[in-house]
Amino acid sequence: MKTNSFLVNITSKVVLLVILISTNFYSCNSFKKLNNTQRGTIIGVGTGAAMGAVIGRKSNNPAIYAIVGSAVGGIAGTFVGKYMDKQAEKLKKDLEVVADVERVGEGIKITMKSGVLFDFNSSKINPTVNENLIKFSETLKQYPDTEILVAGHTDNVGTEAYNMKLSQQRADAVAAILKANNVSKSRLTVLGYGEKDAVADNTLESGREQNRRVEFAIVANDKLKKEATKATGETSLK
Repeated sequence: MKTNSFLVNITSKVVLLVILISTNFYSCNSFKKLNNTQRGTIIGVGTGAAMGAVIGRKSNNPAIYAIVGSAVGGIAGTFVGKYMDKQAEKLKKDLEVVADVERVGEGIKITMKSGVLFDFNSSKINPTVNENLIKFSETLKQYPDTEILVAGHTDNVGTEAYNMKLSQQRADAVAAILKANNVSKSRLTVLGYGEKDAVADNTLESGREQNRRVEFAIVANDKLKKEATKATGETSLK
């Protein structure tokens, strides 16, 4: 991948300075190109999302990185946001009490607790959530112009290598349900993050429970981004 040029289409010197000081960015068409060494980093950012990307980096959360890193910004970003608003409302109904659904920037972040999805130390999905995942799949098919990151996470109990393997197996298990219900494989990026990117204190059981989770980031694909920039008369920054 090529290093992003900060001097192209940057209208705010303040934003430029913050970016240059705060982090290094890489230019990618989508988070589908994320590789092992880039997990947990911002993988592309448009001018309009520059400040959001800095916030995303500080959040220490791959789903947030994916969302802010894929944003187009500006009026086109508002167009994308409206598409996501409708989808998010439907997803809240689909997933009800089994997941938290949040609208973040131009995307959707979903967090499912592993305690709901899996038994302890298992990657076999509990049958009780199958219906929710099927509804989830149906809604994803109704909004085809998106890409989905499926991210598995664990607490820090056990070895780092074991936790990485378990987190990948759990992410794979959830993705398998989506694919079995005809969500296109090409839309999915499935990654295990192991015990990295904790969201709570691993020294407490309540914290470890929060860290055992599967997250989704739902972002606009290239088709939707192009439609948004065309509809708003803006020039794509990607």
